[in-house]
Amino acid sequence: VQVVESGGGLVQAGGSLNLSCTTSGLPYEHPTMAWFRQAPGKEREGVSCINWNGAYTYYSDSVKGRFTISRNNAKNTLYLQMNNLKSEDTGMYYCAAGRFDYCSVSWPSPNYGLDHWGEGTLVAISS
Repeated sequence: VQVVESGGGLVQAGGSLNLSCTTSGLPYEHPTMAWFRQAPGKEREGVSCINWNGAYTYYSDSVKGRFTISRNNAKNTLYLQMNNLKSEDTGMYYCAAGRFDYCSVSWPSPNYGLDHWGEGTLVAISS
């Protein structure tokens, strides 16, 4: 199983980034996918979650209206479009895959139902 994030970088506040996450070998027929982030000295927090066909999406209050999660199952790729970035969005962003019901049952907990994680991509926002 491989989970690989990309697209992070350094941008000014108010700017945009589009993160990608490609997967291979997932052992689920209909995997749920999610984005998490972790700032230095803080716990990992859920950013967004999407069910297997994209019909249901979930966002943390801190990113609602600014971030958009999407997926292309034909390409085994998950995306996170991030607009109007703020300094508090700085952190390592992780992609994770889990059971078909993870979003509705366990999100935003990172501790149950997500079995496969990437190494992360760093997002830094300058003010």
